[in-house]
Amino acid sequence: MSGSGAHAAAYGLVPTDTTDDVRTRAAGVSTQVAVLPVGSFEQHGPYLPLATDTLVACAVAREIAAAYPVHLLPPVTVACSHEHAAWPGTVSISSPTLHAVVSDIAASLRRSGVEALVVVNGHGGNYVLGNVVQESSARGERMALFPAVEDWDEALRRAGVATSPLTDMHAGEIETSILLHTHPEFLRPGYETSDFVADDRRHLLTLGMSGYTDSGVIGRPSLGSAEEGKELLASLTDSFGAYFSLLTSADGRG
Repeated sequence: MSGSGAHAAAYGLVPTDTTDDVRTRAAGVSTQVAVLPVGSFEQHGPYLPLATDTLVACAVAREIAAAYPVHLLPPVTVACSHEHAAWPGTVSISSPTLHAVVSDIAASLRRSGVEALVVVNGHGGNYVLGNVVQESSARGERMALFPAVEDWDEALRRAGVATSPLTDMHAGEIETSILLHTHPEFLRPGYETSDFVADDRRHLLTLGMSGYTDSGVIGRPSLGSAEEGKELLASLTDSFGAYFSLLTSADGRG
């Protein structure tokens, strides 16, 4: 499947489509699908930017838009990062606010004829996005949350990521690799020597990240590479095909 050539210009955080681009793309599909990156603005240690989760979500969404005829939306850049509140720079909104924002975006899209929405989540703490999708689907609306755990598992295998998903919790091998591939200019020195492991985090929701790490890092960023980042994105783009088929099928069941 090949997306609109207009997406090739959308290298930044904000897509560059015109309304005519959207109209042309809509004429070639039976069901229009929009892709909404949702990230966060939170600490990622001393070497990755606060916008890391947003940059990752945008990278995934951008690759999807280059491969499939979808309507790429600008990102939601502030979300639910309350567990990172101990570090300067972190900004959060409440879960009801994020729920309302995504629901309102989906409703606006449906009014303009875009029937399906895929939320590309770049931050694990955005738990409420699962509720948004569950509730929308129960109402008969077409919505999906991407990537699922299984999509990430396949991507890690394909890319040869050495760190387990449990250990690679925050600012580790995965996020460092994706930014080394997509935005190496945003990394500061230090990721090569910042590995920190804290696999038992059973009280994370009570204590926050500061209960488990002084640096803000939990993972092994020293193992990250641009090659791994490239393969992670390629695998996730392939995995998206099943979601696209599901949302564009006549009965919404693939």
